[in-house]
Amino acid sequence: MGFWERVKSQFIDVIEWTEEASDTLSYRFPTYAKEIQMGGQLTVRETQSALFVNEGKMADLFTPGRYQLSTQNLPILTTLRSWAYGFNSPFKSEVYFFNMRQFTNVKWGTSNPLTVRDPEIGPVRIRAFGNFALKINAPKIFFEKVVGTREITKLEDVAGQLRANVVSGFSDLFAESKIPFLDAAANLKETSERCRASLLGEFAAFGLGLDMFVIENISVPPEVEKMLDKRAAMGLVPDMQKYAQFQAADAIKDAAQNTGGGAGAGVGLGAGIAMGQTMMDAMKGGGAPAPQNLCGKCQVSILATAKFCPNCGTPQA
Repeated sequence: MGFWERVKSQFIDVIEWTEEASDTLSYRFPTYAKEIQMGGQLTVRETQSALFVNEGKMADLFTPGRYQLSTQNLPILTTLRSWAYGFNSPFKSEVYFFNMRQFTNVKWGTSNPLTVRDPEIGPVRIRAFGNFALKINAPKIFFEKVVGTREITKLEDVAGQLRANVVSGFSDLFAESKIPFLDAAANLKETSERCRASLLGEFAAFGLGLDMFVIENISVPPEVEKMLDKRAAMGLVPDMQKYAQFQAADAIKDAAQNTGGGAGAGVGLGAGIAMGQTMMDAMKGGGAPAPQNLCGKCQVSILATAKFCPNCGTPQA
């Protein structure tokens, strides 16, 4: 290799980045110990931006296209280097490429339950999870706040902080919305959009845009789910009085099968008599039950007109 070939090999005359990993947000072009040839070619592909950095100071930003480097298209770098006149000498500068495409399906979720005050249930612990989509909107802000001196910046380098911001924002918004948990599923889309709008500023602080935000599910602890299932089942019973009578009949049946003692049998007998009276009264007059009192001694339900308790025989007032 001749002298001029060796000299030329120390200069960089083609600057470009071909993405090798799908999760790379930014990449520093390797210019260590080399100089960029003035008049060299810079290629910025679609969904990319390129930023020249001079001694740690941000300079010229390039959008997609093919450029021949000169003082005309490097005005900020020209000012930083005090290039009073155009020249063809090589120069040193760091070049950072940014991936401007959208990064989708970034997962988020509550690592611990969030305690909120539900307007119907009261204080309750909830969990939630979903996903969001982001992209770099402002490369210079992203460089300043995130990249720094990194050679490569991956999605996971920022995802942890973003997930923490998302969970905090979701918790505040859901608590302030006063949406009952029972109505949460019907409002997931609206709540997701409100969360996205409320988080735009926090993402913008990193030079990022929040293009999509989705809440996939909001859940409560298993014991609360069981309680809600019981409430829903009770809502299916059209006549609560008949349901209570059915439950009482079941209890009498269980008591009749209990052979543990005479006292239990006596109470079961009295309850059965009272229940029979109630059922007979329900069959009269279109099913309207007669007024009931409790025996002052054994507390068995009896007719209000009864003079003696059918269970223990105690006179009634």
